Amino acid sequence: MMRQSLVIANWKLNGNLKLVDDMVSALASARCSADVVICPPAPYLAALETATQRLNIEVGGQNCSVYSNGAYTGEIAAEMLAEVGCKYVLLGHSERRALFAEDDTLIAKKVQLAQQAGLTAVLCVGETLQQREAGKTLDVVKAQLSAVLNDVDFNRLVVAYEPVWAIGTGETATPEQAQEVHAAIRQYVATFNTDAASKLALLYGGSVKPENAEILFAQDDIDGGLIGGASLNTDQFLAICSAVKG
Repeated sequence: MMRQSLVIANWKLNGNLKLVDDMVSALASARCSADVVICPPAPYLAALETATQRLNIEVGGQNCSVYSNGAYTGEIAAEMLAEVGCKYVLLGHSERRALFAEDDTLIAKKVQLAQQAGLTAVLCVGETLQQREAGKTLDVVKAQLSAVLNDVDFNRLVVAYEPVWAIGTGETATPEQAQEVHAAIRQYVATFNTDAASKLALLYGGSVKPENAEILFAQDDIDGGLIGGASLNTDQFLAICSAVKG
C-alpha cells in the first residue's frame, strides 16, 4: 500500500471569504497528485465545505477542544468539526504549545477525542532552535510522539514535522535535515506498530515555498507538506501542491 501524498493549508488567523473563493477556483482547475486539505479559521469552515463539495478537496479544523461539550465559551468540539464536514484537524501545532501552553498530555487527549469523532488527527511535532543546537531534536520529537502513540488509531493519524525555528521565519531545514528527522519518526513509530509506520503519512512544514518544495518532497520519508504563509497565495500554493510526488 502506497503512503498518502498530502498537502495541508494552514491559514492560521488569516483569510476571508474572497480567499475561500479564489483558492477553490484555483484548485478546481489545477492538477495535483496529492490530496489537498484546507484548514481555514473556524468562521469560514461552512463556506469552504460548501464550495468544495464537488471537488477532491477536504476541509480541516485548526484545533479542537479537550472537551466534548459544556460551559466552555469559545471552544469548538471535535464532534462539531465533524458535523460541519471537516475530515482533518491540526493538533499540537507549536503556536498552540507556545502561546496557549498546550502540553503533551492535553494534546494526546485532543487526538483521542478527534479520532473518536471520526477526524484524522494531524499531530504536529518539532523542536526549538535551542533544542536543535543542544542536539536534542530527536529526543524532543520522540517525547511529543510517545505521549500519543500508546493509544492511537493509526488509520486516522498524520504526523507533521515542523521545526519551530523554521515556522514563519524564512528559514527552512535542509532536505537532509528534514529527511533525517522524518526517517527517525518513521523508525520510532515502528516500535509501536511496524505496519502502521510503513503506511503513515509524514509531512514537513516550516517556510515551505515553491522554490524548495520539490527537493523537500523528493526525500524518501516526506509525503507532503503542512503549509502556512504560502497557502494564502493561490499561485504559490498550487505550485507547492504540484511539487508533491505522486
